[in-house]
Amino acid sequence: MRCCALAVIVFAACTTETGKDPATAERAVIDRFSATAGTLLRRDLRPTLPDPDEWVDFDRPPFLVRGFGPDGALVGWYDWDVRPTVPAPIYVFFHRGFPTPVKDQLNVVDVIPGDPGYNDMWQVVRVEVPDDYVANTVTSLDDIEARGFARTTTPELVNCPVVSRGSVARRRLPGDYAQIHLGWYRGLLIQYFHFGERPLAPDARGEVAVSDAFAAYAINPDQPGGGPPSGWKDDGAGRTHNVLATVPADPTYSPYRTLRTYDVAAFPDVTDLASAMAAPPIAGEPLVVNWPVVELGEPR
Repeated sequence: MRCCALAVIVFAACTTETGKDPATAERAVIDRFSATAGTLLRRDLRPTLPDPDEWVDFDRPPFLVRGFGPDGALVGWYDWDVRPTVPAPIYVFFHRGFPTPVKDQLNVVDVIPGDPGYNDMWQVVRVEVPDDYVANTVTSLDDIEARGFARTTTPELVNCPVVSRGSVARRRLPGDYAQIHLGWYRGLLIQYFHFGERPLAPDARGEVAVSDAFAAYAINPDQPGGGPPSGWKDDGAGRTHNVLATVPADPTYSPYRTLRTYDVAAFPDVTDLASAMAAPPIAGEPLVVNWPVVELGEPR
C-alpha cells in the first residue's frame, strides 16, 4: 500500500502544470517601421526611424504630434501610423462564471506588427477556462484551440499598440494610465501600451469607427522629397497645423482618423476644423491612421 501511495504521489507531481514565467520567457522581435509594418512611418522612407527591436521614445517627434482640435484648441496625440479598420482579436482568460480575468494570466494575440491582419485596435475575445487552470500555461492561439476552450467575441475594443521592449509613451489624459503591459504571441512575450481616453465599440459593420483628420506635409506629396519623408509641416516651435475633427468629449470620437492632406500653402490659415475643410485638398486615396488624443490644451 505504501508503494502504491508513493507511486500516485510521484505521478501527480509529474503531471502538475506550471505556467510559463514572463520574467524568463523569450521575447518576440518587434519592428513597427519595416516596409511590411509601416506605411507613413517606414524606415526605408525615413532612415532615422529606430531599428528593429530598438526601444522607442514615443514622446518625441515624429511620434508625438501637436496641432488643433475642431474648435482651434491645442491638442496632442500619438501617431501610430496607418491601420486597417478591421480589429484583430485579443484573447482574455476568465474562469467560468467569473467577471474578472484570471489572475496573472497575460492576454494572448496571434499577430504582431508586420504580420498580415495586425492592428493596434483589438476586439476582446473572452476565453473560458476551467477552475483548475494555471495562469500562463496557455500562451498562444494554437494552445487555446488545442485545449478546446470556449471563446466568445465581445463588443469591446481596446487600442493597444504593440511596441519594442523598453519603449515609453508617457502622455495620457487624466484617468488613463501609461504603464506598459505584457502579453503572449505564439509562446513569445510581447509588450503593448493601452489608450483608454474613451470606451470604444465596433460600428454597425463590426469595424473600427473613424473620424476625420486634416494634415499638411512639409513638402506636398506631389513634389520631390514630399509626403511622408518630409514629415508634417510645423510652425518652428513643434506645433503642426494638423486638425482633428473630434476629441474624446465628442460623441463621434474615434482615435482612428481618415487622413485628408491639404496643400501646405494653406498652412498659415488652417487653425480649426472649418479652415481645414476649406483648405485646398491634395488628391489621393485617404488613409486611416491611429491618432489617440493624449493632451488637451497646453502640454503638461
